[in-house]
Amino acid sequence: MMSPVLVTMSHELNTDEATIGLSQTLFFTIAALFSLFLPRLSDIVGRKRVLLGMLVVMFVGSVVAALAMNVGMLFAGRLIQGVTGPVVPICLLMLRAEITDPRKYGAAMGLLTAVNGGIAGIDAIAGGWLATTFGFRSVFWTIAVITVIAVAMVVFWGAESRPSAGVRMDWWGVLPLVVSIGALLTGLNEAGRLASANWLLVALSLAVAVIAFAIFWRVENRVAQPLVPTPLLKRRATWALLTTTLLTMTGVFAVVNGLVTSLAQNADAGFGMAPDLASLAFLTPYAIVGWIVGPLAGRLAPVLGYRRILRIGLAGTIVATVAMAFVGVHSLPVLIATTVVIGIGYAGIGNIMLNGLGIVLSPAENPGFLPGLNAGAFNLGAGLSFALLPALQVATSAAPSSTTGYSAGMMLGAAITAGALAVSFLIPRPASAEVVTEAAGAR
Repeated sequence: MMSPVLVTMSHELNTDEATIGLSQTLFFTIAALFSLFLPRLSDIVGRKRVLLGMLVVMFVGSVVAALAMNVGMLFAGRLIQGVTGPVVPICLLMLRAEITDPRKYGAAMGLLTAVNGGIAGIDAIAGGWLATTFGFRSVFWTIAVITVIAVAMVVFWGAESRPSAGVRMDWWGVLPLVVSIGALLTGLNEAGRLASANWLLVALSLAVAVIAFAIFWRVENRVAQPLVPTPLLKRRATWALLTTTLLTMTGVFAVVNGLVTSLAQNADAGFGMAPDLASLAFLTPYAIVGWIVGPLAGRLAPVLGYRRILRIGLAGTIVATVAMAFVGVHSLPVLIATTVVIGIGYAGIGNIMLNGLGIVLSPAENPGFLPGLNAGAFNLGAGLSFALLPALQVATSAAPSSTTGYSAGMMLGAAITAGALAVSFLIPRPASAEVVTEAAGAR
């Protein structure tokens, strides 16, 4: 619901789009940090309990943002909302505990993850319409009401599971890991400001990130029940998946949710659309195709292979983004068409497969480990995407009426996504989650 509202937020709070974009970066940064450990905590204290806690926090953050009278208060609300970053992976873990058949789980996973990508465009339409009609605050009030409904549904119908009951949570490992990733995000976000960046802050942030991670590694090698056993971090199933997820999100997320919606509403360089019309033209078809293709991709993954379906989605996304950069910025029909293709390739396929791989590649003795890190990679990539792509767009814009900056941002996204496609060939096959024939699996 937020993507079509960003421009309206900048107008109503008397600031610029870049500043409002930082609220997105802040949200995804906090989401990335809490995603590192909440899934593992849910293994220990109960997934339903942790999910309910996150939803309550989401309600509080939504109310704070709805009452925002300035940018600082908006940032506070979005920061609180960011705690809910790992909602989807925890829901997928709950689903995995209830459904053991690979085909049935694949179908259910595809449906759940497709819902997360957008409720057939209804959320995008509603966000744009609410912002246009009542202002951006109405969007946050709507989120608060929906969150209350979600809490009630989880209370009455959610199934509890605690696969690691009795295990102690490794809070000593959580602290340096969160500091490390937080410092890394701070440095990368600052670097995304390009010419106006404080490069001393960038260097200090990266140094803190390295030192904190070294401390984390040392702690994990010493505690009896580590948050992330270091041998698991060395597995190809871990680092290849996390790298693919990070690069995919960095390359894709701000293309449609940032650059396209901004171009659509830009009266000088773009098409001068109102937020609700921009949502209807771009985000709605993007979400609808993701809604349709997602469950299908989930059904096909156990049969054709998770990795193969993922690569098809990434390849299609790259081609569409390049076409968007060269042709779509000048042609409304082409911009809509390429957005739809990205909806198929990323929202309907790539997003589904990456979430699914985080579940099916996770070790049985620590099921929340990889989904948590993968959720962190999703949110980290989304934050980086909003930091890097719009920054390049602004830095390379020749004039207010020029589309050069938008094209540059899109091409950067395509290049990063191409890197994700290359790394995806290193992800091992999740044999236990697939029912492909032996000959097909060898290909």
